[in-house]
Amino acid sequence: MIPKNFIQDLLNRLDIVDVVERYVPLKKAGANFVACCPFHNEKSPSFTVSQTKQFYHCFGCGAHGTAIGFVMEHAGLGFVDAVEELARNAGMEVPHERQAPGEAYQKVAPDLYEVMQTATRYYREQLKLSQHAIDYLKQRGLSGEIAARFGIGYAPEGWQNLAAAFPDYQDEMLAETGLVIISEEGKRYDRFRDRIMFPIVNVRAQVIGFGGRILDKGEPKYLNSPETPLFEKGRELYGLYQAQKAIRAGQQVLVVEGYMDVVALAQHGVEYAVATLGTATTPYHVQKLLRLSEHIVFCFDGDSAGQRAAWRAMENALPHLQDGKRISFLFLPVEHDPDSFIREFGKETFEQRIRDAMPLSSYLLREVGKGLDLGTQEGRNQFLQRARPLLTAITAPATALLLRKEVAALAGVSQAELEALYEIKPVAKGPRITFQRAGRSPPSAYRLLLQCLIAQPELGQQMPDQWDGQGADAETVLAVMMVLRETDYTLNGPMITQLFQGTAHEKILAAAEADMLLWGENFDVAAEFSGLIERFNEGQRRQQRQLLEAKGLSNLTAPEREQYRLLQQRI
Repeated sequence: MIPKNFIQDLLNRLDIVDVVERYVPLKKAGANFVACCPFHNEKSPSFTVSQTKQFYHCFGCGAHGTAIGFVMEHAGLGFVDAVEELARNAGMEVPHERQAPGEAYQKVAPDLYEVMQTATRYYREQLKLSQHAIDYLKQRGLSGEIAARFGIGYAPEGWQNLAAAFPDYQDEMLAETGLVIISEEGKRYDRFRDRIMFPIVNVRAQVIGFGGRILDKGEPKYLNSPETPLFEKGRELYGLYQAQKAIRAGQQVLVVEGYMDVVALAQHGVEYAVATLGTATTPYHVQKLLRLSEHIVFCFDGDSAGQRAAWRAMENALPHLQDGKRISFLFLPVEHDPDSFIREFGKETFEQRIRDAMPLSSYLLREVGKGLDLGTQEGRNQFLQRARPLLTAITAPATALLLRKEVAALAGVSQAELEALYEIKPVAKGPRITFQRAGRSPPSAYRLLLQCLIAQPELGQQMPDQWDGQGADAETVLAVMMVLRETDYTLNGPMITQLFQGTAHEKILAAAEADMLLWGENFDVAAEFSGLIERFNEGQRRQQRQLLEAKGLSNLTAPEREQYRLLQQRI
């Protein structure tokens, strides 16, 4: 866990224009900078970067965020990795802390990466010396060029071969990185023996783990590094570093199950494939890939294991679906995996299969209805029960709407009846706007108040203690005020944006900041804020007077009559 004060210090030190220009060429346009959006295809620039306000916004696709958010989106990094990347470029060292108060977190030592790099060099040298391993790779159709691109090596037979690569075989870092195993008796031996070695590389080109495939018969067929300070298999994808450029260029990524599948596909020119690391597709995998591409294609074997893997991938993808982005499923014949299929039929046939892959909606409906007779009431009832947890997991509005319509039609009910049955809010209608009672300011005033707080957070100290409001904009103002008070009004605008990423307030903040890009150079934030507060206070005074009048002037107590007299003077 990275302390919030460090994140704010980092954002203070960064210039978002410098950060974005490392990836995207910007042009000056008035007070801001513009470019064609790197997150969707467009011919005229709608991507705007504000140097004064330190955020970016695309008026085309809605992409929005701080320097940290941009690196996460563009490089496909997680939050911690993005912070560390930016901190390194800014000459800062990231402190970490555990969730539990008072516990210190030990940062990953750079030496651990060096250990993994040394092991990678050793395994690659051993591959050159092993004719058996070379013959195996040639038999699988791999060239030396592809083997070098993926850093493939060989772990020879024997129990302590790594002693030749590391002068101190007893070094604790060898166990900490999972390269050696310590038995209960305290004896050490190499984890990987007589295996083809596939280095697992993060998006910064650092080796964080290995996958080892046995050459001949034996179990396990694939052996992966254990969880270590460097490697968390549920968050990493094999081949992503090598595939990033092709994924971005084609806005498509193919997810397969094995290391050899990725390498074989690259050998045949399909360079946008990645593989999960001996685990099911996780929500983190889905989020990571949707940041990089418009279309994810999950490619699984046609056997029962492949069917189970596909279903798990779909379940984990549903909460993270995004309107305008696609997820598809490709099932190969039972006798084939991607490696064998592309070797037998070639790239063109394989990519045609990708183009014909089943959309997620079709796959969901097929699996939910499998084995049911929708011509009977019982079959339709069961269909609705099976679909419920899947449909209620989807938050993308258009996707949710269309799937609800299809499920309702197949079950013979209306969309409204389905939504009532599932106890979920309709998505066909926009959110209902709650207008305030007489004397309250309109919603646009809340939005402007929010903009003032983002521009000059210290103005929050002038907010009345009992201030409240109605509607989504007002709720976001209250949420921002809460964090400002908790931090004694020391936050800056970019930090406010960063804190609310991934929350219910994110979209409202993004819309408010997008409007701020249209402010003139002479816009007086403090004066606007004072005027807004006075309007809110006046509305509150009017409401108080109306309540007293409704009670009846003759029925007022002495203090209430004095309050009424003062209100009359101020309105």
